[in-house]
Amino acid sequence: MASFSIPLTGLNADQTELNTIANNISNLNTTGFKSQSTSFEDLFYQQVGSSGSGDPVVQGQGVKVAANSTDFTPGSIDTTAGSASDVALTGNGFFVLNNGGVQAYTRAGNFQTDQNGNLTSVDGLAVMGYPASHGVVNTNAPLTAIQIPLGATQQPQATTQFSLNATNLNVSAAVGTVVPAQVTVYDSLGQSHVATVNFTNAGANTWNYAISLPAGDYTGATANTAGTLTFNSSGQLTSPAANVTGISFAGLTDGASNLSFSWGLYNANNNPTLTQAASASAVGSTTQNGYSSGSYSGFSIGSDGTISVQFSNGQTQAVGLLAVAMVNNERGPCARRRQ
Repeated sequence: MASFSIPLTGLNADQTELNTIANNISNLNTTGFKSQSTSFEDLFYQQVGSSGSGDPVVQGQGVKVAANSTDFTPGSIDTTAGSASDVALTGNGFFVLNNGGVQAYTRAGNFQTDQNGNLTSVDGLAVMGYPASHGVVNTNAPLTAIQIPLGATQQPQATTQFSLNATNLNVSAAVGTVVPAQVTVYDSLGQSHVATVNFTNAGANTWNYAISLPAGDYTGATANTAGTLTFNSSGQLTSPAANVTGISFAGLTDGASNLSFSWGLYNANNNPTLTQAASASAVGSTTQNGYSSGSYSGFSIGSDGTISVQFSNGQTQAVGLLAVAMVNNERGPCARRRQ
């Protein structure tokens, strides 16, 4: 029997290795595939003597497959053009999928979207991640299926703050000189309005300002639309010492809510955005935080796994964050934020 059973164990083990090799070859072009290798060990053995040097001489009684191990060494990443849903992992970890209520894990990031905007694997399993609300991702929330809002319309946002950045007022300008600056702002319906800030040289390091909208844009009262700017001998703004707030225009003719906003005279580092120097008056750039409504135009996945939707109004909004499961020796795979 030994002469039959021992060779049979070798054939069985060799068949397993051949199957492993065949699987590796057949999946050469499979996205995210990791090759395997087969290792063997003695099924039984006994010591039958010793060599001249004292080393034991053993006789095997068969062979078995010890393990099929997977090589998780990161492979090369191919760039795919025209597919916003294709992603890849550059380090350890797995993407998390939902397989009938049970978490599944994969290295294959060739995802796609179905007709409802659900992000899925090629097998139709939902891709899991952290949800986002109003563009803010909540990494403390339970994992949920990622859905792209295909065909969605983004509601408008009224302007609540504007700035005239890197603006200089010419100290050499004659008293009474008017320097205009314009910035586009948006009301609650997404209608744009061109706000004009007129700076008038009042002499002695002093400029008066007046903020206005086109006459046909509103019919109601205004508030806090005029004031005075004071500079020191070095051309630095000293008054007002804070941003101008409470600017408002009532009775907008398009039926929108009253337009109320502030003027950012100081940036995040509390440095003035206006200066007075002996050079031509100019406005470097303008910023404001309002926008009109916009329709869905596409989505992208960032290097940190954040999924962002683009709208026709130029705005981008996060709708989720891909989850990555890292290997935990004590508990197995666990979902973690993509870093």
